[in-house]
Amino acid sequence: MFYLDPTYLLLLAVTIGLGFLTQGYINSTYRKWSQVPISARMNGADVARRILDSEGLTNVGIQAVPGNLTDHYDPRSKMLGLSQGVGGAASVAAAGVAAHEAGHAIQDARGYVWGNVRTALVPVANLGSQASWILIVAGFIFQVSGLVWAGILFYAFAVLFQIVTLPVELDASRRAMGALATSGYLTEEQLAGARQVLTAAALTYVAAALISVLNLLYYIGLARGRD
Repeated sequence: MFYLDPTYLLLLAVTIGLGFLTQGYINSTYRKWSQVPISARMNGADVARRILDSEGLTNVGIQAVPGNLTDHYDPRSKMLGLSQGVGGAASVAAAGVAAHEAGHAIQDARGYVWGNVRTALVPVANLGSQASWILIVAGFIFQVSGLVWAGILFYAFAVLFQIVTLPVELDASRRAMGALATSGYLTEEQLAGARQVLTAAALTYVAAALISVLNLLYYIGLARGRD
């Protein structure tokens, strides 16, 4: 159904191309600045802890998590998860990523609106990403347009989640850079490096949102053409 469609093949090429470019950029940027130690000689976990404490968030814990760049903040457990390459490393890249995750904890504590919206969308977005393909494919196979449109609706929630993620991530990076700039842990050159790392990471979210929107438009066009 999809693999014979030139439009779908073009969309697939764009998806692979954007994914390759953004992932390559963030990997090279992170690798570059992970080799540069910060002036204060603190690892990522130390930086995150200092930022959290300065904001009065002593209730937020920090724990090591397996994997590479698997860093995250869990608002349910109030726990910051830092990978070994971030939490245990005293580099510019580690400081930037750790500060970014601390920024998410600050958002949670301050009731940041878009963060709350994203959290509320998590269940329906997960369901949408899992169920949409099944409904869309089944709808085309059995020629039931209602199933196709139901699948598109489910997928739209997943797309909405990707879009809402953008302001959340950008705001966390803004908070991170503000905290690092006033902390005195990094020199001006190192601050620029941390900003470069966070910008590269933001591009991955932009690319993901763009790809999701393009896929949604493709499915809508396909459904209209089959009605």
